[in-house]
Amino acid sequence: MELQSIKNRFGIIGNAPALNHALNTAAQVAATDLTVLIVGESGVGKEVFSQIIHSLSARKHNPFIAVNCGAIPEGTIDSELFGHEKGAFTGAVDSRKGYFETVNGGTIFLDEIGEMPLGTQARLLRVLETGEFIRVGSSKVQKTDVRVIAATNRELLEFTQKGRFREDLYYRLSTVPIRVPSLRDRKDDVLLLFRKFVVDFAERYKTLPVQLDEEARHLLLQYTWPGNVRELKNIAEQISVLSPQQQVNGREMLAFLPEKKDNRMLAISPGQGNVNGEFANEREILYKLFFDMKKDVTELKKMFLEVLQNPSLAGAAAHFGADGFLKDFAAGTEANLAPVGNNHSAPTILPNNSSGLSHQQPVLLHDNNIQTHEEIEESLNIMDKEKELIVKALKKHKGKRKDAALDLGISERTLYRKLKEYDIEE
Repeated sequence: MELQSIKNRFGIIGNAPALNHALNTAAQVAATDLTVLIVGESGVGKEVFSQIIHSLSARKHNPFIAVNCGAIPEGTIDSELFGHEKGAFTGAVDSRKGYFETVNGGTIFLDEIGEMPLGTQARLLRVLETGEFIRVGSSKVQKTDVRVIAATNRELLEFTQKGRFREDLYYRLSTVPIRVPSLRDRKDDVLLLFRKFVVDFAERYKTLPVQLDEEARHLLLQYTWPGNVRELKNIAEQISVLSPQQQVNGREMLAFLPEKKDNRMLAISPGQGNVNGEFANEREILYKLFFDMKKDVTELKKMFLEVLQNPSLAGAAAHFGADGFLKDFAAGTEANLAPVGNNHSAPTILPNNSSGLSHQQPVLLHDNNIQTHEEIEESLNIMDKEKELIVKALKKHKGKRKDAALDLGISERTLYRKLKEYDIEE
């Protein structure tokens, strides 16, 4: 069957090369009885691929069943898959057939295979190797002819290294692996999918399909879509139902796109951030950075004042080539310590040897009448500092939001929101 015919039949939208490759692989393997492992993030449509394989196979007129291994309790999954005999466990009042028995001759789709318990994995491996299984509580070996298609959003190879998944089962399942691309890897398909979804919802709710302006489309393309096609469909439905106008602009689109935290957050001490030790937002990052910078500058001032007042400490400073710097700092310190008014005398600085601080250090002789020097706290208004940094970043990158956001360490969508919040004109 041609690729476009498959897309039309199963409602698949998109022309990304990775998507086309996955569809071609599914169509080619469908005619065989090989076991297939479908890999992809949650929400990419892995179950659709299992239906494609079954529908294009010789088993298409036989039963097909999808089983979510992560949704079945560990104590009952063996009974669900392989059946049980009467009295096999508490509550087993009758004998029951399992999926591998009822779907004989057809296809069974095991979704979230990575969540399957190790004991059940051993039973599944035997079915794949020999086509044999035993009901729970029975000693009779039964035969079955079932094609297995498995799917996972986990890296099973890493699970095998951690002892959470059988290595022999992994290689038995992945006879033909199919990797379904995430939505962020097929950006060109985002607008096509969105248009299809809003048209469908408009027909369902008897409304006109919403339209996006250029800014809204840009935000839709820049979003990372962690929930993939499922999340895009949900947001399309929200906008179709809740948007007050048919034309959706960028500001309205922001209200529907969830705020995602940047993974590059700085760690702080327990109790200051969220439960993961991350900052709640970009403002706290800036506050922490400014606080640390101020603290470092204060410590640096104290260190040089101690050197100026205690000549014995100057030897260490000389090793760092601090001669010229200390002279300049001493001059600046003299100016800063000079009292206001004519009632106090200025501090006297003994002249130092021209050969450098290593021979003779300047010593401050303080007048007892000099008032205690108090450091004036620098303004730490976070909103002002944040706005200032954003403006500087935009000027630095000549108004390019993407480059400015990258330099600031925030997402482009967050930068857009900050521009609106602080009323910054680009």
